[in-house]
Amino acid sequence: MAPHELRRPFKRPPISDQQRRRELSLLRQANNRRDAQSHARCLASTILSLHSEPEPSVELVPEPEPEPEHQAGDFDLRQAAKLRGVEGRRWFATQLMLPEWMIDVPDRLCYDWYVFARPAGKRCFVVSSNGTTVSRLRNGSLLHRFPSALPSGARTKGNSCSAQSYCILDCIFHELDQTYYVIDMVCWAGYSLYECTAEFRFFWLNSKLVESGACEPPSFYHKYSFSQVSVYNCDQAGLHTAYAGPVPYMKDGLLFYNNFRVTEGSENLHSNFVVSDISPIIGSMESHRDDITGCDVVVLIIRALAWLRDVWHAHYQTGNTPLALVWKDEKCSQYVVDTDSKGLVPNQQQVVLELQGNGNLTTSDDPPVVFGCFDTGFIEKSGLQSGNLVRFAVGDGGLAFVDGKLEKADLQYLGKVNRARAFADSYSKVVFQYMARHSPLRIEDIASISSSSGQDNRTNEMEMVP
Repeated sequence: MAPHELRRPFKRPPISDQQRRRELSLLRQANNRRDAQSHARCLASTILSLHSEPEPSVELVPEPEPEPEHQAGDFDLRQAAKLRGVEGRRWFATQLMLPEWMIDVPDRLCYDWYVFARPAGKRCFVVSSNGTTVSRLRNGSLLHRFPSALPSGARTKGNSCSAQSYCILDCIFHELDQTYYVIDMVCWAGYSLYECTAEFRFFWLNSKLVESGACEPPSFYHKYSFSQVSVYNCDQAGLHTAYAGPVPYMKDGLLFYNNFRVTEGSENLHSNFVVSDISPIIGSMESHRDDITGCDVVVLIIRALAWLRDVWHAHYQTGNTPLALVWKDEKCSQYVVDTDSKGLVPNQQQVVLELQGNGNLTTSDDPPVVFGCFDTGFIEKSGLQSGNLVRFAVGDGGLAFVDGKLEKADLQYLGKVNRARAFADSYSKVVFQYMARHSPLRIEDIASISSSSGQDNRTNEMEMVP
């Protein structure tokens, strides 16, 4: 064996098409640009006015479960305020950027990805507008309503912004220290960040959150403290720090964010670019001129120039996306393998799939992955209907893969799932849980790919520059 082959890191055989779907997601972003400013404004309005609620409470607000009359996808953002039960949960679940589980390590991990330690807790949107702040879980249930130091987050003289000066933060509420850890920024003081790169969103988050006073200790007009998470370039040093370094919260795995860009001169994607692609920036500056400072103008101009130079990025993509990945092991998370309702690890892996009209059993992915099929007789005998979520156990035959795709699955029917659940499992979650029980993806595997993808001259902790 040649000497150079001895130093070549071990590369696990692919068991998915995650890399191909990452490339398709980037292409989809390039071909389906939208009015992100309008989307953010409507989302803020919807979260705040979903339905009438009681006075502030740390308890979740229960919702009735009427029979659905429409498909959730048929509603726009404003109509979503009227959704209830399963429809509401389905709609809100698609508004957050939901990471896939890492089942294949990206080839350019060192260059195109950031990494940080994910706080354990409840994932939620936090919206401040019209003198109040509301946090909602991914199913739309109210978590907290409270005053905050975020722009328009409390009715105080010092927090007077225009009616359109709302904020939308992607957070994890960490119950042990009663703190909202902000993992992403969707909108700030009316400026939509949906179509900004992860690099710019993190920069804006770091500079604006502290400046607002939201990171200060709780007070009468600021009930809960907010905090940032440290984000690193996913090189060897950054990966090690995120994995083993100390943090002020309980860890629940690692989150990886893609920041791929296609720069000027690249042959693909750029043919569709037109000057109107920077219109959201211009519109943002025009509609919020009263709230813009000199520093903000400079940063927004830099952002516009960067948009012209590096048009196609990994933006804040709602719903399941392979452009964000989550990974866990026993050292950085208490919850690697799924547990049952009693908190115990079942002897067999359990999988939740959705029954389709043709009998197929599919995941929540777009497009969905088919794991099996029920015949008409069994469906009628079991009282199942199209759209039902069904639970299975993975039998001794396990899962089999051929050329990165699922070939067969040994599934044993257990029954229908509780109505409180809105979605089936994703393909990546099923495969990650299967790997965790049989052949887990180790931190050494990730580190070897990060090392082999090369080293650059970037500093360990990401430089927050636009």
